[in-house]
Amino acid sequence: MTIARTPWWAWTWPVLAWVILSVTPFASPAGFIAAAAGVALILAVFAAVYHAEVVAHRTGEPFGTLVLAVAVTIIEVALIVSVMVAAPAEKAGLARDTVFAVVMIVCNGIVGLCLLWGGARHHEQGFQVHGASAALAVLAALTMLTLVLPNFATSAPGPLFSTSQLVFAGTVSLVLYGSFVFIQTVRHRDYFLAGKPDNEEAHAPPPSNTTAAVSAGLLFAVLVAIVGLAKSLTPTLEIGVARLDVPKPVVGLVIAALVLLPEGLAALRAARANQLQTSLNLALGSALASIGLTIPVVAGVSIVIRQPLELGLGTKDEVLLALTLLTGVITLGTGRTTVLQGIVHLVIFAVFLFFAVVP
Repeated sequence: MTIARTPWWAWTWPVLAWVILSVTPFASPAGFIAAAAGVALILAVFAAVYHAEVVAHRTGEPFGTLVLAVAVTIIEVALIVSVMVAAPAEKAGLARDTVFAVVMIVCNGIVGLCLLWGGARHHEQGFQVHGASAALAVLAALTMLTLVLPNFATSAPGPLFSTSQLVFAGTVSLVLYGSFVFIQTVRHRDYFLAGKPDNEEAHAPPPSNTTAAVSAGLLFAVLVAIVGLAKSLTPTLEIGVARLDVPKPVVGLVIAALVLLPEGLAALRAARANQLQTSLNLALGSALASIGLTIPVVAGVSIVIRQPLELGLGTKDEVLLALTLLTGVITLGTGRTTVLQGIVHLVIFAVFLFFAVVP
């Protein structure tokens, strides 16, 4: 993708998102403002994908996908923390619901769509087994230690960690994620590099430093706007959830889906260009960043404000998590994928969505 200058919509849509975001605190969360916020949110997502691709093209793999994954996760953490501080007692399980939803959306929804779309277009796609295996190993350890182990710890009743256990879990999460980033970017960077792309755009010379810096700034600004708009739409979403009489964890699911839109679209574009490795870097990297960065921060906030933090999943969700990890190990264990693996992951994702609404 040759970037001589930034297209008009790539900076106009972020500005529009910020204008609507600045109006929402002074208007009713329903009606016209809510509709305008929804439209601005969708437009901002497309702008974010464009700027992420510019930064990725300039920095190269795997740094480009890492930038987007970490940026989105940082904003996601800020959103969760702001909601926790505003209503700590009512949102004790929001972090768990959002992180679990991220894992399911990424590992089944995004990965499934990428495998299905890429397989339908290119018949069969390849990727680096070593990189996928490393990511899945860290993901399995993170999810089990932070989302399942609290149900079996005895220091605190219920799906909770004690204060010392929260500190330990947060530290372990940072160590695991930091180790993965070191392996991905330094020690074994070649495990995460994609092959030669099929699209002509990827062969174009990288953008200039100035263009990449402008896109990086606009990327951060538009990601903040996306999360701000998502937060402004949360009251409307909660009203809709109450009227539809669906479980409260659906709120965390929708928040996770909105925040993951930029990464999801970028991963699908990469799969369409026969760059499945880039898609997996985006998908698995975002899941790892979500747990590895979110858990330590929300654990610290929980300790500071002296409010409980529910991390343990229910039995149904534990089964879905175990099925997801097992399927991921089998799917990504050969280095080649077809549409069948994509269908399997999408079926599991459909089961997750159905039982989230009809538990």
